[in-house]
Amino acid sequence: MADINLKEVTLIVGVVTACYWNSLFCGFVFDDVSAILDNKDLHPSTPLKTLFQNDFWGTPMSEERSHKSYRPLTVLTFRLNYLFSELKPMSYHLLNMIFHAVVSVIFLKVCKLFLDNRSSVIASLLFAVHPIHTEAVTGVVGRAELLSSIFFLAAFLSYTKSKGPDNSIVWTPIALTVVLVAVATLCKEQGITVVGICCVYEVFIAQGYTLPLLCTTAGQFFRGKSNIPFSMLQTLIKLIVLMFSTLLLVVIRVQVIQSQLPVFTRFDNPAAVSPTPTRQLTFNYLLPLNAWLLLNPSELCCDWTMGTIPLIESFLDIRNLATFIFFCFLGALGVFSLRYPGDSSKTVLMALCLMALPFIPASNLFFPVGFVVAERVLYVPSMGFCILVAHGWQKISNKSVLKKLSWVCLSMVIFTHALKTLHRNWDWESEYTLFMSALKVNKNNAKLWNNVGHALENEKNFERALKYFLQATHVQPDDIGAHMNVGRTYKNLNRTKEAEESYMMAKSLMPQIIPGKKYAARIAPNHLNVYINLANLIRANESRLEEADQLYRQAISMRPDFKQAYISRGELLLKMNKPLKAKEAYLKALELDRNNADLWYNLAIVHIELKEPNEALKNFNRALELNPKHKLALFNSAILMQESGEVKLRPEARKRLLSYINEEPQDANGYFNLGMLAMDDKKDSEAEMWMKKAIKLQADFRSALFNLALLYSQTAKELMALPILEELLRYYPDHIKGLILKGDILMNQKKDILGAKKCFEKILEMDPNNVQGKHNLCVVYFEEKDLLKAERCLVETLALAPHEEYIQRHLNIVRDKISSSSFAEQPVSPAGKTSGVEGDKIPTENVKEVSPTNY
Repeated sequence: MADINLKEVTLIVGVVTACYWNSLFCGFVFDDVSAILDNKDLHPSTPLKTLFQNDFWGTPMSEERSHKSYRPLTVLTFRLNYLFSELKPMSYHLLNMIFHAVVSVIFLKVCKLFLDNRSSVIASLLFAVHPIHTEAVTGVVGRAELLSSIFFLAAFLSYTKSKGPDNSIVWTPIALTVVLVAVATLCKEQGITVVGICCVYEVFIAQGYTLPLLCTTAGQFFRGKSNIPFSMLQTLIKLIVLMFSTLLLVVIRVQVIQSQLPVFTRFDNPAAVSPTPTRQLTFNYLLPLNAWLLLNPSELCCDWTMGTIPLIESFLDIRNLATFIFFCFLGALGVFSLRYPGDSSKTVLMALCLMALPFIPASNLFFPVGFVVAERVLYVPSMGFCILVAHGWQKISNKSVLKKLSWVCLSMVIFTHALKTLHRNWDWESEYTLFMSALKVNKNNAKLWNNVGHALENEKNFERALKYFLQATHVQPDDIGAHMNVGRTYKNLNRTKEAEESYMMAKSLMPQIIPGKKYAARIAPNHLNVYINLANLIRANESRLEEADQLYRQAISMRPDFKQAYISRGELLLKMNKPLKAKEAYLKALELDRNNADLWYNLAIVHIELKEPNEALKNFNRALELNPKHKLALFNSAILMQESGEVKLRPEARKRLLSYINEEPQDANGYFNLGMLAMDDKKDSEAEMWMKKAIKLQADFRSALFNLALLYSQTAKELMALPILEELLRYYPDHIKGLILKGDILMNQKKDILGAKKCFEKILEMDPNNVQGKHNLCVVYFEEKDLLKAERCLVETLALAPHEEYIQRHLNIVRDKISSSSFAEQPVSPAGKTSGVEGDKIPTENVKEVSPTNY
């Protein structure tokens, strides 16, 4: 085996960079959304051990809705990306490109085991530029293929060194192979198939057996004519070790998925639920279809589910001919590689193994998978294809007549493949471009129409999105998800009647309950959301709350582990003023997911409704333990601490509000409540700063305007309060306390009796029984020296508030003045007590309304 040199590595890395540089400018699309954007396992706040308890998408493996794809090491690399660049896609795409270059270089080393140097470089170049790889390289979730392939090839290369002098066993490379197989499997499940390739290599390459020779040797042994050769015994020992380690990995894998296969629907893979022989004919046809994609990658599509490939329901279907020809060709290559000795047959055999064995888990032949065709799973099988092409080219180019033509054809293939890959990368720029490119290839897949609709929906282009969702229902009339999408879009367009009709249509398509059969196993978990969506729609009508509750309960009865149904029902029960039942619903949801910060937050809201602030605070704290950046928990727990009146809690409340404004720098409420805390602590300048920031963000912030004015009035800056009050009353002319404070400042500081009188009269126009306003108007009459009118006014005021001592005292003063002959000798006017708002703050206005949030 020749070593690879720097020139070859530079060439391959340069070609990969030239083909995939534009992938750096693509975003997160398709499955990236679930695996990256929505996956909490990427966040540093999530414990590392959680990565080994959840599937690739961040769902606990124990949950039935889990996809059962266990790839913790791949998720770990996503987490490292997040650590350096959070959710900026460029770094994720860059790492994928690097991994693809690494795979291409290692593949070159593998090729040199079976091909000459020139053919090895050609095979590696073809692999590097093949357009079928864009899904695995440009799609971020394709990293599972890339990482698994690195360790897959490394395991194989390690095993090739397990044969020592005189056919002895070298155990170190075998032990390393087992470790690398385990690592490859933790990146993606197909990594385990390298064991099969190692077994074939050991028997037919390392030991040089052919199938006839094996049959002869075995026949002689079973007839007792000879013993097993020592070299074969050595081979058997190595194979037993490999198979035992593989079996151990399989057992562990089965334990991880808790002996449950993932739930797929007929929409994901229609052939999987079809009867015999439709299922077998369709699945066998998929093999030549995948081979054709490798041979002619001109029409690539990101999604081949649903109606993309019509079922083969008859033996007379012309597509069966393609299946027959494919198996004939495959059989001919198999016979050649197994029957005849020589380097060529060995090369063909290893190429076939690389094509076939890694593809088995995705073939649907032994167990159903959640797709019909997926281009990314051809990443490793394409290695075998590239070796076959390079080997065939080598044979042709050795003939002088065809040498120039072979070079021209090869150059054209590599150049056109590179251009196709470069162009294909732009399809992955956004979800809209990706799914629109897919619709050019396949218009019979309702999922593609739905996904274009989703892309437009994310851009708030609901009218256009609706057209695509409706087209999805025409392409696949029984697609529950499409009807749900139509309903949701109608709701966004405020067309509630049509939305309800669409949800009802989706609900009518749900499978009927079959006695004795587990319902959850027959339906995709997300389809049960039709009950949630319909209930959420109709509960906006107060008269239909019980009907909505019935829908939530129906969803729970169908799937007792349906966490979202408990959450939504808890919100509804709070709305129905049934906090104890809401508490039961949230506790049930917490049994299913105790690490859900949103659930602890919602339970805290229930305790607030139950007037249990201490319990509420405990649950807020639990939510923040799970997610220290939970914005609502930060804000509302700080408000709860502030309202408690406990001085010792104020520093923590301030800390949480500071964290909140760091997360939500544009929310004026955070700054306002920091101002209120500062006022509690008598930190006037700090309070002023926070109030001004709140008003800068929200000019009409009612409470901030009033309390800033109040702060000025309390700190002998009454004249600075006046323009703030003018602004407040411009937005809220009926703000009574603002009018009282303004009137007080006008009368006591500006000596503007007339202006103050207008303020108090306006208050009484709005609220004739307002004691404070009426009393202050009485003081205005006193200042105007209309003592009789002031007396009548105070009598009326005392009748409204007979227990207010200061009104009685002021009335006595006025009566004394009336009876006195010397007006000037009387005590000073009580105008200083007019407002009655000194030191007043309005805590009812500084608390953000708290309500359970729909997650």
